[in-house]
Amino acid sequence: MTATDDTSVGVAADYNGLRQAEPSLPAAWYYDAGQFKTEMSTVWAKSWLYLCRSAALSGAGAYKTLSVGEQNILVLRTREGRLAGYFNVCRHRGSILLTEAEGTLPAGRVICPYHQWCYGGEDGGLIGTTSFAEPAGFQKAGHGLFRISVVEWRGFVFVNLDPDAVWDDEVAFQRGAAKLTDYPLERLVLGHRWVRQVACNWKSFWENFNECLHCPSVHPSLSKLVPLYRRRQINERDRPDWREHAQDPDPKYRGGLRPGAETWSMDGSAQGRLIPELSEADVARGQIYAVALPSAYIGCYGDHARIVRLLPLGPEAIELTVEWLFPPETLADPGYDMAKVVDFAVAVLEEDGRACELSQRGLHAAPYQAGVLMPEEYHLKTFHDWLRAALMPTDGNDDH
Repeated sequence: MTATDDTSVGVAADYNGLRQAEPSLPAAWYYDAGQFKTEMSTVWAKSWLYLCRSAALSGAGAYKTLSVGEQNILVLRTREGRLAGYFNVCRHRGSILLTEAEGTLPAGRVICPYHQWCYGGEDGGLIGTTSFAEPAGFQKAGHGLFRISVVEWRGFVFVNLDPDAVWDDEVAFQRGAAKLTDYPLERLVLGHRWVRQVACNWKSFWENFNECLHCPSVHPSLSKLVPLYRRRQINERDRPDWREHAQDPDPKYRGGLRPGAETWSMDGSAQGRLIPELSEADVARGQIYAVALPSAYIGCYGDHARIVRLLPLGPEAIELTVEWLFPPETLADPGYDMAKVVDFAVAVLEEDGRACELSQRGLHAAPYQAGVLMPEEYHLKTFHDWLRAALMPTDGNDDH
C-alpha cells in the first residue's frame, strides 16, 4: 500500500503510513455470536481455505476432513489421481459420513456409518441405499454428495465451500503470491506440525500479524534477528522520514536479518542448508510472506518455508496449525537440527498468542466501542476494507 502524496514537512510522498486517524472495527465484531455467524456464512464460506499439503493425499482413496465453523467437508484423492471435495453429509438423513480427520477409503467409496448409503468418490454420485425398495419418484441421480471446490497450487491443497468457485492466485492471495516464484515450494516436504488453540477472535490474529508496533515489547528475540522490527516497522517506508536513511545499508533501516544471520532460527544459522534455488538477494531479504485471507499465510526463509493456518472455533477461539517445510535433502542430513527452526517460530507464535488473548479480554470493556488505527497500521486498514467488502453481500452495516 502506498498512501496518497503528502506535502507536509518531513513526510516523504511514498511514505506507507495512514495520513488520518481511522477507526478500528466495532468491538462487538470480535465476540458477538450473530456477527460471527455472518462472517462464517459470507467470508469463510466463499473464500479459498488451506487444507493440507498435496502429499498428505498422495494415494487413491486417501482423504481428509475439515470443520469450517459448523460446516464439515471431506476431500479425497480419486483413482484417476485428481482431488474431489464434498460436504461431509449423507443425503439420506444428514449423518456425518467420515468421522476421522484422515484415512483411506476402501475401493474409493464413501459409505454412511448410519444407514450405509454408498457414494462413489469419483463424482460423489449415490451408488446404492440399503432399503428393500425405492419409493416412487426417488432418483439416485438427484441424491449425490454436495460438491465443494478443490485446487492444488504449488504442492498445497485449498478448498472453497462454493462449488462454483474458480481459483485465481490474485484473489486467493491478497498479498505476495507472485513473490514466491523463486521458492521451490512444490518439492518441499513436511518436517514438523504444531497445533495450538488461542482464545481470541480470528480477526485479532490477522491484525496482530499485520503490524509491528508490538514487536519490541512482545518479540525481543525476533526483534534482535530482524532489526527493522525493533524500530516497530515492517517496511523501510513505515516512517515519515524514511528517505533520510534510504542509502544506509544497515538492516535496521532497510530490512532483512541482522549481520551474519541466514534464517529464522534460534541462532540465525541455516546450518549449511540454505535452499539451493535461492539467490543471495532472497537469502538477504530474510523473510517473505504470501497472505491468503482468511485462513493462512506462507512464510519463506533461507532454509525452509512455513504455512500457518487458522480456523475459527467460535467468536473467541481459533485453532492454529503450523507446518514447517524443508527440502528433502535437508531432512535427510543427520547433522541438521530442525528444532532450532521450529523452537524459534513456536516461541514467536506463543508470544503472539498471549498478546491476542490480552486484546480479546480487553475488548469486552463496557465503554470500549472501537479503537483507532495508528499510521503504521496501514495493513490493518487494508484488512478491514477487505473484510467489509466481503461482508457486503449480506451485511453492509458497520454497526451490526
